[in-house]
Amino acid sequence: MEDQYNFKKHEREIQNFWEENNIFKTKDLSKKPKNYVLDMFPYPSGSGLHVGHIRGYIATDVFSRMKLMQGYNVLHPMGWDAFGLPAENYAIKNKIHPEIAVRENIKNFKKQINKIGLNYDWSREINTTDPDYYKWTQWIFLKMFESGLAFESFEPINWCPSCKTGLANEDLEGSKCERCGSIVEKKSLRQWVLKITKYAERLLSDLKYLDWEDFIIEQQKNWIGKSEGAKIKFQIKDSPLYIEVFTTRIDTIFGCTYLVLAPEHQIIEKCRSEIENFEEVEKYVRISQQKTDLERIAKVKEKTGVELKGLKAINPFNKEEIPIFIADYVLKTYATGAIMAVPAHDQRDLDFAKKYNLPIKEVVIKPGNKKSNITLNAFEEDGILINSGQFTGLTSKKARELMTKWLKEKKCGKKAVYYKMRDWVFSRQRYWGEPIPLVFCENCKKRIEEKKYKKGEFTKGELLNPGWIQIPEKDLPLKLPNVKYYEPTGTGESPLANIKNWVFTKCPKCNGKARRETNTMPQWAGSCWYFLRYIDPKNKKNFVSKNKEKYWMPVDLYVGGAEHATRHLIYARFWHKFLYDIGVVSTKEPFKKLIHVGIILAHDGKKMSKRWGNVINPNDIIERYGADALRLYEMFIGPFTESISWDPKGIIGVKRFLDKVWKLKEMVIKDANKNSKNKNSKKSQEDFKKLLHKIIKKVSEDIENFKFNTAISQLMVLANEMEKLENITEDEFCIFLKLLSPFAPHMCEKIWLDFGNKKSIHLEKWPQYNSKLIQEDVFNLVIQINGKVRDIIEMQKSKNQKEIEKIVFKREKVKKWIKGQKVKKIIYIKNRLINIII
Repeated sequence: MEDQYNFKKHEREIQNFWEENNIFKTKDLSKKPKNYVLDMFPYPSGSGLHVGHIRGYIATDVFSRMKLMQGYNVLHPMGWDAFGLPAENYAIKNKIHPEIAVRENIKNFKKQINKIGLNYDWSREINTTDPDYYKWTQWIFLKMFESGLAFESFEPINWCPSCKTGLANEDLEGSKCERCGSIVEKKSLRQWVLKITKYAERLLSDLKYLDWEDFIIEQQKNWIGKSEGAKIKFQIKDSPLYIEVFTTRIDTIFGCTYLVLAPEHQIIEKCRSEIENFEEVEKYVRISQQKTDLERIAKVKEKTGVELKGLKAINPFNKEEIPIFIADYVLKTYATGAIMAVPAHDQRDLDFAKKYNLPIKEVVIKPGNKKSNITLNAFEEDGILINSGQFTGLTSKKARELMTKWLKEKKCGKKAVYYKMRDWVFSRQRYWGEPIPLVFCENCKKRIEEKKYKKGEFTKGELLNPGWIQIPEKDLPLKLPNVKYYEPTGTGESPLANIKNWVFTKCPKCNGKARRETNTMPQWAGSCWYFLRYIDPKNKKNFVSKNKEKYWMPVDLYVGGAEHATRHLIYARFWHKFLYDIGVVSTKEPFKKLIHVGIILAHDGKKMSKRWGNVINPNDIIERYGADALRLYEMFIGPFTESISWDPKGIIGVKRFLDKVWKLKEMVIKDANKNSKNKNSKKSQEDFKKLLHKIIKKVSEDIENFKFNTAISQLMVLANEMEKLENITEDEFCIFLKLLSPFAPHMCEKIWLDFGNKKSIHLEKWPQYNSKLIQEDVFNLVIQINGKVRDIIEMQKSKNQKEIEKIVFKREKVKKWIKGQKVKKIIYIKNRLINIII
C-alpha cells in the first residue's frame, strides 16, 4: 500500500478509466429526470486558460457530478466560440491563418481541460467555425430575414479604427472598443441590423420567470430601458410643422421653458430657410455626429447646445412660445429625438437653463411646502402641482393620468412607451465570421420596385430590402473562402470584397448577375444558440430533434461571467424567443437558472493578464500539486460569486488535507459490529455518526447552492474527527468519499476502486442523511415572567419539566424578577419555553 498519494500516476490512470468506460457520456430521452448544466463556452485565445477561467468549469463539474449521483440524467457539454475578433486579431498578430490558429488553440485548451479531469461529454463537442455548425447559424439568419427582422441600414454606427469594423453599443466600454480599448468613432456604413427592439417588451416582461441573480436582472432591465409616458405635439409658430416630444413627466409641462432636439432631427433641414443661424447650427451638427452615443450622454460632460434662432414652439397646454435648442445629449435614436425641458424639475435641464439664461418655473412642490429652492437643485420627485392651470392641486400621479387624457381629446398627443435598447448592428467588416447568406441582384431589385413579380415569389425580407435575395436553404452552409490575405481593409468593406471569384455569382431567383454580401456576422452570432446544438450535435437534416429539444430544454443551470449580462444573455434570449415563435423550440426562455462566477485575481490584487506578467497557468499547479488539489482550492478559495485573490500558500493547505484523506484509508475496517478490531467507544461511534449525517445534509445543500467553500470546510471537519477515532468503518468512510468525490474525483475514485469496487464512484448513489440523527440534543429555552422574556438558556431535550423547573428557579435573573413573590402558575411548552406567572 502506498504511503503517499502519487497524483502524477493515478490522475492519468483514473482519467483513462473514465474514458474507457464512457462514465460521462450522456444518453438522450432517458426515463430519469434531466439536468442540463451549461458553461459559457470559451473563445480559444492563444494564451490558453488561466486559473481564473476554470473556476466556473470546476464548479459546474462539482455540481453535475453530484446531480449524476442523485439519479439525474446529466448533460454537461463543452465547445468553442471560435469566430470573431479575438481569434482574428490573434491570427493577425502572430501571422497565422485564423483557421490554423483556432485549431491549435482548441487543442491546447482541450489538453488543459482534460488535465483538470472535467466530466464533459466530448462526443457532443461543438465549434462555431465548423461549417456543419454555422450552416444553422446562417439558417436562423435567413429565417429572421424571411420574417422581416433583418434590414439593411446606412446610418452612422460605432467604428473601431484599430479593429477596423463596426460595433454594436453592447461592444463598447464607455466610448472605447471592448476588445482593444481604442476610442470609437462614428462612421456611416452600410450594414445589416436585427430588429431586437420588436422583442423588447417580451425580453423585459419574461425576466420574472427566471431564477437569475437580482443584479443581472437589473442590468437587463436597465439596458432594455422601458419608459412609459406621453408623446406631445408642439406646434412650430407660424408653420404647419410640429415637433413630437416624449416625456415621462407630463405633470411638469407647465414648467417647460424650452425644447431640445437631437442634432440629427429632421426638422432642422425642413426649417432650414427659417433658421437665422443655420451655419452655426450646421457646424454643431457636424461636431456632434463625430461622437459616440455614450460620449454624448455622459453625465460628467458639460452640456452644450445651440438655439434655433427664428423658430419658436408653442406649448399645447398654456400656449406659451418657447425657444428650441439642439444639444448632443439628446439622441435621435431614443424615442422621438426631442425632449421638453423643465429646469425646475430636472437637474440636467436646470444646468442647461442656467448656462443659457433660460426661465425656471416651479410647477411641482412637496406636499405641505409652498415653494422649494429650485435655483440650486431641481425638485425631481412627484408632488403636488402648482401654477398648472386646471390641474393645480392634483398629485403628480393623478395629473399624469388626466393630462394624457386631455392630450388625446385635443388630438395633440397620446400615451406612449419607448425603449432605450437599440436594434442590433449585425454586420462586421472582417474576414473571420459566418458569411451572411444573401446576394444582391439588380434585376430583382428593379422587378420589386416596379412591382413586376408574382405573388409569393419574394419573401417579406426580400420585399423590405429590394435587391437582396436569400440563398436557398439547400445551398447552406455558405462557406468562407480560403484566402491568403484576410487583414481588415479599413475602407468599410470586408476583406471578402476583394475575392472576385467568390463575390460574383448568379441570382438564385432569376439566374441573373449577382454579388454576395461581403460583411460577416458578429462573434455573438454563434453563441446565440449553441446550447441547442449540444442537444443534437450530429443532426445534418434538422435544426434540432423536437423530442430531444423538448426533453433537455430549458438549460437548468447556466454559469459564466457577469460581463455578458447585456450582450450574450440578451442576444441569446432574443434568438431563442424568435425560434420559439417559428415553432423550432418548446420553451420561451433558454436559461432557467443563472449564476455568475467571481473573478480570481492575481496574488497582487490585479486582474490576471499577460501585460502584468501575473497569469497562473493551471498546468503548473497540476504538475506540482495535482488536479484534485487545484480543483479543491478553486472551490475553497472563497464565496463562488465574489472576486478574490489567488494565494500561493492556500493550495498547500488543501494538498495537506488530501494527503490526510489518503492516510485515513489505513484506519478503515470492514464491519464495525462484527470486527474485533473496532476500538471506538459506543459513544464516540454514535457522536461521529450524528456528525456524519449532519455533514451529509450540509454538503448536499451547499453544493446545490454553490456554497462550495463551506461544503469543503465541513468535509475538513469530518476528516479531522475521523482522525481522532481509533478506526473507521468502511461504510462511513465510503460515505465520506462520495461527498468528497465531486471536488477530488481522481483520488476518491482511486481509493474506491482499491476497495474492490468495479463501478465508478460517480455512478453510485449520493448519500442520504437520516433526519433523526441530525436532530439537536439541546434547544434554547425561553424563560418568561408574566409573559415577558427575562432569560434564555441552553437546555437538554432529555430533561423533563420538573428537572427544567429546578434549573430555572436557580437562575439569578429569575430570582431577581420573582423576589420572593408567590408563583401562581407555570406554563411549559416542550422544547420551547417556560412562563412563570407571579
